Amino acid sequence: MRMGQRRVIGRVEQYFSDTRPIIALCQTFTDSHHVQAHLHRRGQLFCPMSGLAMASTSQGTWLVPCRRALWIPAGVRHELRMEGVVEMQSLYFDTKMIPDMPERCRVVAISSLMRSLMAEAVALPIKYDREGRSAAIMKLIGYEVSRLRELPLSLPLPTDKALARRCLKFSASPKANAKIDDWASALYLTRRTFTRLFRRETGLSFVAWRQQACVLAALPKLTAGASVTQTAADLGFDNPAAFSTLFKRTLSVTPRQYIQSIDNSWEGFTRPSTEADL
Repeated sequence: MRMGQRRVIGRVEQYFSDTRPIIALCQTFTDSHHVQAHLHRRGQLFCPMSGLAMASTSQGTWLVPCRRALWIPAGVRHELRMEGVVEMQSLYFDTKMIPDMPERCRVVAISSLMRSLMAEAVALPIKYDREGRSAAIMKLIGYEVSRLRELPLSLPLPTDKALARRCLKFSASPKANAKIDDWASALYLTRRTFTRLFRRETGLSFVAWRQQACVLAALPKLTAGASVTQTAADLGFDNPAAFSTLFKRTLSVTPRQYIQSIDNSWEGFTRPSTEADL
């Protein structure tokens, strides 16, 4: 854990009795740690400073690379899985403070300003001063959180049971060369009926959803140290260049730049090796 940050002891709900509008906490999880389904009465913004976190709800899956963040509205039941050692900074918001935040989960980019504010926030006492510098930091966070740019790192799931089963199976091992006609045939639908159903259920075309699934599947592989060439082959791309083009179009960085960002996330710090209960 980085100097100045507070380690969460026990369950985070014990801190929610405090009436301050934002509560900032820091937790560390070991590789492959699974946080079972739960919910909070406060909205949560969590940011892995290392590793990768995957959040799942009944509506879909979200992957959160290091130095990005996930917004989880109050009352949304979710579970988390960690890839690599994950040091997580979390902000819990009184919902009255940020009424304009969306009522669905979303992955967001963390600006340099927000990253600095979160680092300052987790170093403050739980019962920080309601006036002065501490209060100013938290107030500025309240302004900035609604300005964070959403990233395309979610995979929406359909409610149609047959389609949902196939989507879940595919998302576990996606292939870039999956064909619409094969899916339509497997579900005993015409191509036209299938494409309409898929867009209505997920909000995306089949091709866009397939590409999203591949990018999300690539992140844990790259985080774990797989090469770009091997990752592209595992996901069924014709060549690494095709994979890199899709990756950059989605995340605005190349796979190699993403790998470099992982390597740099602990520059100047000691990697944590302990685990905290949620």
